[in-house]
Amino acid sequence: MKKKQIFRGAATAMITPMDEEGRIRFPVFKKLLEMQIKQQADAVVVAGTTGEASTLTDEEHLELVEFAVKAADGRIPVIAGAGSNNTAHAVYMSKECEKLGADGLLLVTPYYNKTSQQGLYLHYKECAEAVNLPIILYNVPSRTGVNILPQTYQRLAEIDNITACKEAGGNFSQIAATAALCGDNLAIYSGNDDQITAVLALGGQGVISVLANILPAETHEICEAYFRGEEKRSRELQLYYMELIKALFSDVNPIPVKEAMRKIGYEVGNCRLPLCDMEDSVKEKLYRVLERYGFFDEMIRMVAVSETVQAAVAGGME
Repeated sequence: MKKKQIFRGAATAMITPMDEEGRIRFPVFKKLLEMQIKQQADAVVVAGTTGEASTLTDEEHLELVEFAVKAADGRIPVIAGAGSNNTAHAVYMSKECEKLGADGLLLVTPYYNKTSQQGLYLHYKECAEAVNLPIILYNVPSRTGVNILPQTYQRLAEIDNITACKEAGGNFSQIAATAALCGDNLAIYSGNDDQITAVLALGGQGVISVLANILPAETHEICEAYFRGEEKRSRELQLYYMELIKALFSDVNPIPVKEAMRKIGYEVGNCRLPLCDMEDSVKEKLYRVLERYGFFDEMIRMVAVSETVQAAVAGGME
């Protein structure tokens, strides 16, 4: 039987806005959440990598999840980051997020204290058995130094509430092998904005996106066009936004996307240390890309794909 998924399409890996003292700006977060709902995001991920979970205290982390759940009020699925390299801590955070009303959990692989494939299986099994929520496994070897292999995905997919994975490894052979082994037992979401359409072509169910912080409707449309059978449109949109996606990863995530949002006009503040400001030369390149995509034009609004963008896509990038 095919497992029920938390979402299909584009989930936004939301940034966490901060003030000058590094405190969470909850009114700004509420504004960003409302923008996501209005502009067709299919789900939001709170307190994940892009949300700077690694520098949040447990109290802040849980307060943010609780705030998001209440603010969303059932209008959009709220997926809470709850991963840790300490299994007992991951279990604790998973339980607490479930109590707060999260719709699902995103659990990154243990990091630094590199475990084996059997260790990964046991870690996730213990987390899954502690809650009733659907769980999305998060594989990002470039950050963690740990890679979930297709055979391990297959074992984990046999656990009822492990329903999906966020694949940010970028290895299409591995993604294809995982899809072949797991079938409907495990939905695959792209963890890379530059690979959305390619993952959909392998049977993927969407993306957990950084790009969607500034273009939720457009990221949704990349997925939705593919699901409608308009593969060409999905591919064209994917390719159209490649320069912007590259710019949003010109430094360690979420430094560039926060910089972009500040430049656009959102009071999201800086990242917490050890993440720091971009170098001026890189920042200027980001600004030039934002300008080319019309973010500083008063006539451009971040709603469903604008007429300007549609025309550019239809005509191809020249």
